[in-house]
Amino acid sequence: MTEEKNEVIFDDDKISKSEEFVNPDELYQELIQCVQKYHPSDDISMIEKAYKVASEAHKNQFRKSGEPYIIHPLNVAIILADLKLDKETIVAGILHDVVEDTVMTEEDLRREFGDDVALLVDGVTKLEKIPLSGSNGEQSDAKLEMQAENLRKMFLAMAKDIRVIMIKLADRLHNMRTLKYKTPESQQRIAKETLEIYCPIAQRLGISKLKIELDDLSLKYLEPDIYYDLVDKIAVRKSVREKYIQGIVDEVSEHIKNAGIEAKVDGRVKHFFSIYKKMKNQHKTLDQIYDLFAVRIIVETVKDCYAALGVIHEMYKPIPGRFKDYIAMPKANMYQSLHTTLIGSNGQPFEIQIRTFEMHRVAEYGIAAHWKYKEASDGKKPEVQEEEKLVWLRQILEWQRDMSDNKEFMNLLKNDLDLFSDSVYCFTPTGEVKNLPAGSTPIDFAYSIHSAVGNKMVGARVNGKLVTIDYKINNGDRIEIITSQNSKGPSRDWLNVVKSTQAKNKINQWFKNELKEDNILKGKDLLSGYCKARGINLASLQKQEYMDAIMRKYGFRDWDSVLAAIGHGALKEGQIVNKMQELYDRDHKKAMTNEEVLASIAENNAANAQSGANKPVLMKSKSGIVVKGIADLSVRFSKCCSPVPGDEIVGYVTRGRGISIHRTDCINIINLPEMERARLIDAEWQPEEAHAEKYLAEIKIYANNRNGLLADISKALTEKNIDIMSMNTRTNRQGLATLQTTFEISGREELNRIIDKIRGIESVIDIERTTG
Repeated sequence: MTEEKNEVIFDDDKISKSEEFVNPDELYQELIQCVQKYHPSDDISMIEKAYKVASEAHKNQFRKSGEPYIIHPLNVAIILADLKLDKETIVAGILHDVVEDTVMTEEDLRREFGDDVALLVDGVTKLEKIPLSGSNGEQSDAKLEMQAENLRKMFLAMAKDIRVIMIKLADRLHNMRTLKYKTPESQQRIAKETLEIYCPIAQRLGISKLKIELDDLSLKYLEPDIYYDLVDKIAVRKSVREKYIQGIVDEVSEHIKNAGIEAKVDGRVKHFFSIYKKMKNQHKTLDQIYDLFAVRIIVETVKDCYAALGVIHEMYKPIPGRFKDYIAMPKANMYQSLHTTLIGSNGQPFEIQIRTFEMHRVAEYGIAAHWKYKEASDGKKPEVQEEEKLVWLRQILEWQRDMSDNKEFMNLLKNDLDLFSDSVYCFTPTGEVKNLPAGSTPIDFAYSIHSAVGNKMVGARVNGKLVTIDYKINNGDRIEIITSQNSKGPSRDWLNVVKSTQAKNKINQWFKNELKEDNILKGKDLLSGYCKARGINLASLQKQEYMDAIMRKYGFRDWDSVLAAIGHGALKEGQIVNKMQELYDRDHKKAMTNEEVLASIAENNAANAQSGANKPVLMKSKSGIVVKGIADLSVRFSKCCSPVPGDEIVGYVTRGRGISIHRTDCINIINLPEMERARLIDAEWQPEEAHAEKYLAEIKIYANNRNGLLADISKALTEKNIDIMSMNTRTNRQGLATLQTTFEISGREELNRIIDKIRGIESVIDIERTTG
């Protein structure tokens, strides 16, 4: 789900259903008016049908604020309509929670609204509700894997249809607008996720209309003191500042008009996150930031842009080094404008941005500026402009294909999406512009041209002079890379020098590919050594069907690639052998005679009696376990995996303690040495209706820590009449809580109901049973 819903309003929401909210029908009319302003077709029947379906589906659901849930999808659709998107996207925005939260299926959607809408809703639904933020060294590998997989799914969904992420961005924006109804812990978590993932994606797609508001709302909840301090300081003498900006706007308008240039001129204070970013990056106070104010001049043609710049520089004194030509050198997201910072008549610096109307539309709407039925005024086909904006997405998809290591993928992605990183612009010898992260070196530049150039690089010239490879590139530098066919390739030290994510990835890939043969041999040795140490016959496991299963599971095309991945550490030899052993055991179940089993049990019971050990629990067939079809056997339930009726189980003949019952997915059973596997015997539960016993179950709960979390979990168990035997908790420095609890239940069905109940508790991320 993209938004938490409540069938009833709890006391702590502080809002009753009787409180006044916007009428959904009025909101729907606002949506229709918005669509009709830009859409060439007057047919709104599909939108109307979507509204009726969603209203019916969500009729008994309410948001935390107390308002009817239908308000949320309608607001999402209005945000999408503000971006002037096609009707299919608007309809998908209205229906984006219907499949997940109601009885309507994807097939129903396809039948009623067509393939396009069904694909979009399915794409949004599959972006699971796993927090994307907070990956760090102290976080468990399991959580890191989940986060990385969720990000991979997101980018794959974007690749299939970029409108999926536009719906997700609109959904996130409305949730951020109503974040005040969440707990402080939820506010922090959601705002952090928004700033780390969604804001950079909006920036890469060039949709400043969404990005600016997402930025400011994230700052408001992540750094409330800084946010409100900025609000207060900028509000001081607000009327004086507004008068000052209006004076500049009037003055500029008059001079532009006298120069015979038709233009629209307006002024504004820059948005808060933009100011905060400059203060943080430049280590300055608010008083030291030059361009708090910006005046925007929008004209008809590119020629008029430069003509207007001449007029402005004649009127005001420009600050040296503060002019940027993003028209000749567009940003990576295709943003174009002229930026110049000037000194006003009272000595106050301000920025002027000059652009055409078409550039302004692209700056506001980004990739949404050209969609399907729209025709661009510059003659380019919409598909071409969309492709230009998605270069970075193709790069990320390349990383996904190249990397099996989720930790490496997450690090690359976080660096690439860093909102606080600045850019430098430099030139190739032929005059082509390259946009690189601030702090980049000639190595970054070489790899931005081509992998082969970077791999064969032996030196570089900047502005005609030889420089060291760790030289920091400045704006306007002209860079020439010196290559040699005799080069042995990149050095691992380069990874400590380069700044760009692209260069780091390409250097890593070179080492993986170059050393693949060595890694294959190393992988073979690791597999062989692992099996030899545990008495496992590797030859019996290396059947083609088992190898194919491993390749499918981990996404490799051939067995050599699996071995190479083991060799360079992306896969662990243990996980591969254990998976193949599991497949082998499934096809070669151990057959032991009843006489052998009984002889072992008799021997074990005699040993128990002699040692004076605790009397083992006698499990009658009427209340528990049947081993090889024989009842009344002395068995123990292993504490390492706590099996309960409904679990797939196996028996293990212990030395002196009877038979120990384990789940078949218990780590101790999976990792059992070959010589010990002869002790495994088939076991099964008696029919469920015979179970009058209670069984111990143990689960681990992963959650974002908050006040009242423990109480909510205890309450959920108490409401199900569950006796809690123990509960241990720990929380890391990043606020991730792990709760381990043991309780008594009658079987797996009851356990599944309990787990589903706990999953619904706010801030719970995941639940897993102990497996050893």
